[in-house]
Amino acid sequence: MKDCFTPACDLTAENAEDTRAARIYAALAHEVRLRILRHLMLQDACCCKEIVSTVDLAQSTVSQHLKVLVQAGLVDYRPERQSSRYSVNVQALATIRTHLNGLADCCANQRNKASRDHVE
Repeated sequence: MKDCFTPACDLTAENAEDTRAARIYAALAHEVRLRILRHLMLQDACCCKEIVSTVDLAQSTVSQHLKVLVQAGLVDYRPERQSSRYSVNVQALATIRTHLNGLADCCANQRNKASRDHVE
């Protein structure tokens, strides 16, 4: 995952950054995955079993949610002998914040430009 990305202000253009951002937002668009992320933010790293006890779901269900979060780059996975460890990818969360801020700024700029053009 790149250090940061900013959405292009050409709102009609397709770009790879928006595709990647959409994949990340899709991973966040489930309340269980948000709960898992919140739990992981409070830990250095933890195993799936610890997360299962927190969200009160079957291990297979939690594993599937973790897989989505790992594939989106939001969670790091570190295999270990006894139990694999999961942790939040803090850089990925910072990237999301940067993208959302850039998107909001872009939309505000477009709206301001449209207002100025309408007045003239």
